Formats: sequence, structure tokens, C-alpha cells
Amino acid sequence: MANRELQLNSGMRCAKYMLIIVSFMFALTAILLIMVGTTIQTIFGDFSIFIDGHFASPPALLIAIGFILIAVAALGAYGAVKESVMVINLYGVCLFLVFILEVSAAIAAFVMQSQVRDMLIRTMYQSMADYETDPYVESGVDFMQSGLECCGVNKPEDWKDYFSPNKNETLDTDDVVVPNSCCGGLAQDINDASQVTCLDTFDYGCFRKMNFIISQSAMLIATGATTVAFVQLLGVLCAFMLAKTLRRNKSIREARRWQLQQSLGVLISGGKMAPPQNSAVAGYQQLGHGEQGTHEPYTYTPQSPSVN
Repeated sequence: MANRELQLNSGMRCAKYMLIIVSFMFALTAILLIMVGTTIQTIFGDFSIFIDGHFASPPALLIAIGFILIAVAALGAYGAVKESVMVINLYGVCLFLVFILEVSAAIAAFVMQSQVRDMLIRTMYQSMADYETDPYVESGVDFMQSGLECCGVNKPEDWKDYFSPNKNETLDTDDVVVPNSCCGGLAQDINDASQVTCLDTFDYGCFRKMNFIISQSAMLIATGATTVAFVQLLGVLCAFMLAKTLRRNKSIREARRWQLQQSLGVLISGGKMAPPQNSAVAGYQQLGHGEQGTHEPYTYTPQSPSVN
């Protein structure tokens, strides 16, 4: 009996510690999701003039999933410490709901990735057209070109139809004036300090680098959410299995406690102490008042010879 009780307690402890470890791993995963979502949201914010508004939804959803997962992990650890089957089942249901949210974020990121190319071509050319009329667009384009060391969409010559200095009739057809953010080095004019000369123009357009950054960000959201989602699906199965194990171990422990109480005669029935089944007291039966005349009288017969 002692060995069985020891095995039962060991099984309960293993199930408890396993759920605590799984919850801790999910908490670390949640922190990682928050960091990835925040980083991608910052990148999208820096290039917000080139990115449509709905592209901000997947990283925001990833951040929200991270905070929700931290709360769910805390719920699982609490259920494990308290050995509460109800809380552990609730933990498994919440994990499944988070799994659905992560699958939604992954699908949105995959769809977003397929739209990156067309979106960037449209928004980048539109930004070049608004470069001289909108200060916000101007600062965004300058940040992109100076930060990524690029010029134009596909090549620096893209500015020929969008930058007003190129409309000067004195320029040769092959000469293209570009914004200062396209220049790797600037030199002041000796005669006029307000004028600068571009010493080295970036040779490549910005589309290739922008496409890489946005596409990889979308791919990171999609793959990260998908990977964590399937790991959490295993966590859901593990939570329900552990809840089942705890329920079974509790039932076995209660059944053994009940049997122990019966064997010790501690089970109370009808307000009186019930003797154990194998007790010697159980072999005697008290006669009621109505049963006294129904039995024949007993005759005592001595077993030893009488002494005269």
C-alpha cells in the first residue's frame, strides 16, 4: 500500500512540474513574440508612407497574442500548483483560442507577403510625385534613401520625371538631378555656400531593398506565428492529458482513503459508528423487544461430569 501511495504521489508531482515547465516555456515564447512584433511594427512605422495601413495589423496582433499568452501561462502554472483540474482544463481551452489567433496572424502575414511588390511600386512612385509638395513625404523619402543608401525606385534616373530641377532646359538629356539624400557625399560650392554638389550618387534603386525588408518582415511573422501555433497545439493536448491524469490520480487517492477509513471503522453511517465488516462484533446481533418470545429457550448442558 505504501509503495502504491508513493507511486501515486510521484505521478502527481511529475504532472504538476511538467505543466509548470510547459507554462514557463510558453511565457518565454510570449516574450519572444512581443519582441518580434514590436521590432516589425517599428520597421513598418519608419517606412509608413510606403506601407498601407492594413499591413500594421499582423505585428499588432502578434504583440497582443504575446501578452495574452503570458496571462494564459500564469493560469496554467497556478492550476498546476493548486492541482485544480478545472483550471488546467480552462488553461487548455485558452491555449486553443490563442492557437486560433496565431493561425489568423500567420494567414494574414502570408497574404500580406504576396501584396508587397505591387504595394511598394505604387506607393514609392506616388511618394516621388509628392516629394516637393508634402514635407512629411519628403522626410520619409529622404530617410529611406539615406538610410538604405539607394536612389529612386529602380534607378536614380527615376527622378527625371518627378524632381522639378530636371525640367531645366539647360540640362543635358543624360543629366539627372536627384535629391541630396541620394548622395553619398556632398560638397559646398565655393562661390555660394548655400549650394551643395553631389559627389557620389547611389547607383541602385530603393525598391529591391524595400521589398526585401518588408517581405522578410512578413515572412518572419508568418513563420513565427505558425511555429508557435503548432507548438501550442501540442501544449493543448498536453494540458488535457495532464488534467486527465490529475483527475484519475485524485480519484484513486480518494478511493484508497475511503477504503482506509472503512478498514479502520471510521466511516460514519446513520449517526453511529459502523464496525468493520470483518470485526468480531459484526457476528453478534441484538434482539429486539418483539423477538424475545419467538426463540426457544436454551438449555445448559455441562460438559464436565458432575461431582457427587
